[in-house]
Amino acid sequence: MISSQSRSAHLIFLWATLLTAMLMVSGCGKGISKLLKNPDYSYKLRMAEQFFVKKQYSKAQQVYEDVMPYYKTTPEFQDIYYKYAYCAYHLQDFMNAENLFKSFLEIFPNSTKVEEVDFMRAFCYYKQSPKAELDQTNTIRAMGMMQTFINTHPGSPRNKEANEIIDICRAKLETKDFKSAQLYYDLGQFRAAGVAFSALLNNFPESQQADAYKLMIIKSYFRYAEMSVEEKKVERFEQVVNECYEFTDRFPDSKLRKEAENFLQLSQSSIKNLNNEQTKTPA
Repeated sequence: MISSQSRSAHLIFLWATLLTAMLMVSGCGKGISKLLKNPDYSYKLRMAEQFFVKKQYSKAQQVYEDVMPYYKTTPEFQDIYYKYAYCAYHLQDFMNAENLFKSFLEIFPNSTKVEEVDFMRAFCYYKQSPKAELDQTNTIRAMGMMQTFINTHPGSPRNKEANEIIDICRAKLETKDFKSAQLYYDLGQFRAAGVAFSALLNNFPESQQADAYKLMIIKSYFRYAEMSVEEKKVERFEQVVNECYEFTDRFPDSKLRKEAENFLQLSQSSIKNLNNEQTKTPA
């Protein structure tokens, strides 16, 4: 067991550590405040540069913001604004960074850094792209802006990365649509699932999972037909038959073809049985 003396020593150590951290933070705050009050702008700019090089982006950001009005009409202003935008980026304030990169392009349209900054602006939207389950507005925007970048800078070495990002974003959108369609199916909303999987296949026709999406369309409409009222079953099983034929035409070599053919046989048998029942039913 830990003795009371050991516990006391441990507590004293923790308090000392906490106090040291608080003093360091306080000291840093005081240091920045003192620097910002310094009337020597050239000195403050040199300090901002040092902070930036040392990756102390929060400090650099504060000092750059302070000196920008003084340097606004000087040749140094472009570099200050450029690094100020990167401070926001490195601090993961991507929304603000995107706005600053956009402003840079507007203020310095003839800069040699235009291509880089144009890419970084699009990249900020990509960095704001959330996981697949959430709203994908920034993902779509990132794709559009990356494509615009490629079109605007056709010879850029960054185009390879831009295309890779577009592919990543497209895959995320595909995942989101798939999960939505699968949820309809899992909840037993089979007509909605069929519509959703059809939209998914239309939106991503070249997907490696295209045959699996088509099979899910078949399964969804088959289950929908099974659960339908008697007078609608024939019509809805016929839809399944059409979907099965489309599957074999489109994916003749698919590993899922046998499963699709099984649904074709089941649907045709159901149609035959239903028609026989209707024939037997007296008028």
